[in-house]
Amino acid sequence: MFSDDDYEGFAFIQDVNDVNCNMNNKAGIPDSWILLDSQSTVDVFMNKKLLKNVPDAKTPLSLHCNAGVATVNKVGDLAGYGTVWYYENGIANILSLNNVKKKYRVTYDSTASGCFKVHKTDGTKRVFKPSKKGLFYSSVNNDIVLVTTIEDKINKYSVREYSNAKKACEHQ
Repeated sequence: MFSDDDYEGFAFIQDVNDVNCNMNNKAGIPDSWILLDSQSTVDVFMNKKLLKNVPDAKTPLSLHCNAGVATVNKVGDLAGYGTVWYYENGIANILSLNNVKKKYRVTYDSTASGCFKVHKTDGTKRVFKPSKKGLFYSSVNNDIVLVTTIEDKINKYSVREYSNAKKACEHQ
């Protein structure tokens, strides 16, 4: 039988081993999405624009997936979260639910919103909604990832919720 230690450093994601498997190859996952994945055991991003300070890693990661093993040699800083692996040939920006829950409180209510909510200590939340295909994502199109700004209250809502509220106020 396998123990939890057998899976240390593994990320169970779909990938094509060392084939240029990114958004240009129609993986279908926008590079502005961050996925919250209950099957991944590492945080790995493919969109370098979401990261700062992307140096070589001290030790490479062997990223195991359905298609084989990929070697990841870089890490980056995700603002408001910490260090994640950077794999330019990846198909998605993935946060491991297991790692996120170590840093933040995470809630899920299948009878209410059907969304995962990541609660920061300052009261802000990041909402991960299900896509049509069932991936839980948070879009960062016009957003800053997990960062608290002066406008605290705005960060408690998605960009869409905030825009809709603004439009509703304009029509009153």
